[in-house]
Amino acid sequence: SAASAQWKKRTADKDRAIGCTWNAERPSARGLPPWLQSVRGDTRGGTVGSAALASRNLKQEIIVRLKGYDAIHAHQDRLGREINDRWDGCAGAWKYTKRSETAHEHPTDFLVMSVAPKHKTDLERFVRSVDFVKDTHPQNRYVDLLASTDTPTERSPGTRHMLEVPTKVGYQPAKELEAELLWTQGYEGEGVKIGIFDTGIKLPHPSMENVTERTNWTDENTLEDGLGHGSFVAGMVGSTNPSCQGFAPKTKIYTFRVFTNAQVSYTSWFLDAFNYAIATRVNIINLSIGGPDFMDAPFVEKIMEVTSNGIIMISAIGNDGPRYGTLNNPADQNDVIGVGGLERDRYIASFSSRGMSTWELPSGYGRIKPDVITFGRDVMGIKISSGCRKLSGTSVASPVVAGAVCLLASTVPSSIRWDVLNPASMKQALIEGAEKIPDASIFVQGSGKMNLKRSAEVLQQYVPKATLQPPVLDFTDCPYMWPFCTQPLYASALPTIFNATILNAMGVTGTLLGKPSWIPDNEAGKLLHVDFAYSDVIWPWSGYLAIFLAVHPGGSNFDGVASGFIKFDVVSPPGLGESEERRCQITVPVKLRIIPTPARKHRVLWDQYRNVRYPPAYIPRDSLEFKSDLLDWHGDHLHTNFHGFYDALRSNGYYVETIGHPLTCVNISQYGTLIITDPEDDFHEAELSKVYHDVTEGGLGVLVLGEWYNVKIMKTMKFLDENTRSWWSPYTGGANLPALNKLLGPFGILLGDRIFSGRLSFGSQHMRITSGANIIRFPAGGHTATADSHMKDVTASTYKQSTEKVDWHIMGFTEVGRGRLAVAGDTFCFDSDGADNCFWAIPHLLRYTSEGARDKALFEYTTQLEEELDQTQLFRPPEYRTDLQFEDVSHVMDREIECGWSTTLAANSNMPFNQMHQETGKIADSNSSTGSSETPPWDRVDGKTDVASGAQRDLSHSKGFYTSRGEADSLAEASVHQFSTLSVAPVTGTPIFLDMSMGGRMLARVYGASLAAVTYLVFKMYHRFRRPPLRPRVE
Repeated sequence: SAASAQWKKRTADKDRAIGCTWNAERPSARGLPPWLQSVRGDTRGGTVGSAALASRNLKQEIIVRLKGYDAIHAHQDRLGREINDRWDGCAGAWKYTKRSETAHEHPTDFLVMSVAPKHKTDLERFVRSVDFVKDTHPQNRYVDLLASTDTPTERSPGTRHMLEVPTKVGYQPAKELEAELLWTQGYEGEGVKIGIFDTGIKLPHPSMENVTERTNWTDENTLEDGLGHGSFVAGMVGSTNPSCQGFAPKTKIYTFRVFTNAQVSYTSWFLDAFNYAIATRVNIINLSIGGPDFMDAPFVEKIMEVTSNGIIMISAIGNDGPRYGTLNNPADQNDVIGVGGLERDRYIASFSSRGMSTWELPSGYGRIKPDVITFGRDVMGIKISSGCRKLSGTSVASPVVAGAVCLLASTVPSSIRWDVLNPASMKQALIEGAEKIPDASIFVQGSGKMNLKRSAEVLQQYVPKATLQPPVLDFTDCPYMWPFCTQPLYASALPTIFNATILNAMGVTGTLLGKPSWIPDNEAGKLLHVDFAYSDVIWPWSGYLAIFLAVHPGGSNFDGVASGFIKFDVVSPPGLGESEERRCQITVPVKLRIIPTPARKHRVLWDQYRNVRYPPAYIPRDSLEFKSDLLDWHGDHLHTNFHGFYDALRSNGYYVETIGHPLTCVNISQYGTLIITDPEDDFHEAELSKVYHDVTEGGLGVLVLGEWYNVKIMKTMKFLDENTRSWWSPYTGGANLPALNKLLGPFGILLGDRIFSGRLSFGSQHMRITSGANIIRFPAGGHTATADSHMKDVTASTYKQSTEKVDWHIMGFTEVGRGRLAVAGDTFCFDSDGADNCFWAIPHLLRYTSEGARDKALFEYTTQLEEELDQTQLFRPPEYRTDLQFEDVSHVMDREIECGWSTTLAANSNMPFNQMHQETGKIADSNSSTGSSETPPWDRVDGKTDVASGAQRDLSHSKGFYTSRGEADSLAEASVHQFSTLSVAPVTGTPIFLDMSMGGRMLARVYGASLAAVTYLVFKMYHRFRRPPLRPRVE
């Protein structure tokens, strides 16, 4: 086409400008699929061996993921030939990065390239166009700074790091958990292989007798541990020292040295090591690392591939507690056993990260993590050469569970051991054996403290099955089921969403057999409307079940406890030697309280739709005083970093509902107050009009809590992101004040771009302001609170005009029409991450916005404005950044309004992670995975979903169901698009083993398609041609 010709001309012109020409017309070689060829020859620009640069010295490395496995040299030759035949004149613009010798001995599915900066964009674009290339990603750098919870250490934002905390006093987990009970029965981990991904181990070591193999994946020429962390972790499994005894001394230990002595690692080192772990068939892997980037596609998808091969992955949940919403990846993945830290017998370690997961926000609800907790404070382990030492952190708790898992695995008879054990069955055993810790919620402790003896008993009677995590939904069990136990359900409320995890130990793949059913077992249960969204394919070993709970309008005056059961069947392909598919029915008891619908003045709507966070965007922290953690990644949800705000609302009699969709999608007249807190995103024009109308005509109260926004400061906050090797600059400030001013402007209110820190005094009470904004316009008749002598203008040095003699207005109250607004320029003291909270003010603020009450606790210390406040000549209203494309991460800009009560499924989707944020669409499909129980016709439910990724499924009031899962037109499409993450790595050589179900393997020789395509084809053929199952009968 003409447009295509013009694009090619522009591309050629640009390439010539940098001395390169991309021959876009030349087709690639044909014949056998490129990834099965093994052509050797001159690759000119790409070289293998000593000429390649070391990773740590490179600033422009990329990882090229391929559609199949082959030897490194074969992949390099093919890609090098493509580049040099079709991209002329750039022989010196790139080269292959050196990989470990072991990596060269085994098949791989990726390459690492070093590219000259000025060619990087063009080369990546070309490489992605090659037919055997899956995608490209930055080479990420992981840094371990051994941060202490007592004295936080600065680390590069977003990096993965080892999760260790210095400590003083020590004890032995193996002794505390009574491992000796199993030792005396002859179980010591024999026949089990574990991979320790860490800093290696120094040999010989007097306490370690069973280190089978050591491999080095770093650019340092050593197998030795120069830090001691890897030795400590390995010793937790296999130490024979009586003073720091390991759990399973006869377990075969394979150490994978993936961190240097400088505590640095790279994505490619992990990917090579994971591929080798699959090839050598280790049974268990311990990862004592973590980070907030759950969208690091090469790493995250490789974890899924590892677990799909039946390897049990155990990982530390993170040392970012006691803050909520701080789960680290990969421990936050469903297919990984995420481990939190415990202090002695019953106290949660303060450093242990808390849930919920934040993948699903803003439109959905997070999952339960950690899975279990165990000893992580003051743990004894081996030193680097001899003797014992003490450490704390979830990087210590993780190998405690890993050692216990090795021991537990050895209790299963070797003849059936790996037919029974897999990531799901071992997690089930740990969960069923765990003990709940008193006074701790499910988001803090998961299923509770690991109990070695009880989990061993579970395995002795174990039969592969499917279960739900948690197995019981008792919303009256407090505090364990916080926050669900703290707020009853009532008619006309937005649906309550619970995001449960399906664990399927019957096979690596599975499906739900029809829609789940809601079966009430008392009269109150019949008042519930229960709907579901769930995984199309349960893979690997796990899926999600989103449960939507609402009360029938006929229950608006009911007060009592409703109960019933959720039932559904899970099916998986037959195991080895079996002819019948595996099937398991799951029954989940549900219990919750229903109350009469509260009065409007007691109902609050929390706007979650405005939340944008890291990943994928650089959104800075609300406080500029936090130097050690620049990124805002906790979710800004009432059940994460605003959990204290939520508790204050509930303790003062307010009922809170959260909306993750545009404000035009809800009847705001039911609520006394709309709370907009720390918004990063923009507003639809229709939302602005609706809020103005609902305030002035409908009597709505609005509480707005802003944050700082100053473009000059934002531009100075650039940092070199170690993950992407590029300079990052924040898309917005602590809040998006230009967007907030669009909302507040029609009411005669504006916030400025100066940044203030100090406090607002209200008699004996105060509000700490940390990096807040001031009010620069406010209507006459309103009341404002001004800064006291402790307040400072942080941005004064960046402006020539002094403002010291001018009142700084930080909070304001005004009535507009029938409604009211309360506005403050800072959220710090309302955020649970802050050290100095002001939750005391919440009931007074809500009494004003919902009822118009002017409590003395606030208003006695405000000043009423006799005329309009207008400081816009002195203070500038903030302006949008024009040098960044905020549309790339916004839910609002360039998007149409879509309504519905949704659960975001990205966290549990089996779609490639790099497709999660593509454009949405709809496909009608009679096999929808969005199910509805049998309910009255007054309220049918249906769904919409993201076709590109299955990332989001909305339940809305409409007329049909939609699903993202369509049929692929060809094997190539199945491999390239939807099911590329289903690829299973081969063992060395041929034939190739594909693990299709627990205990069952299919032997295949692949000559025309990738492993992903074959895996997908076999799975779909099985489910298409199997006999249609009978629907489960509802008792």
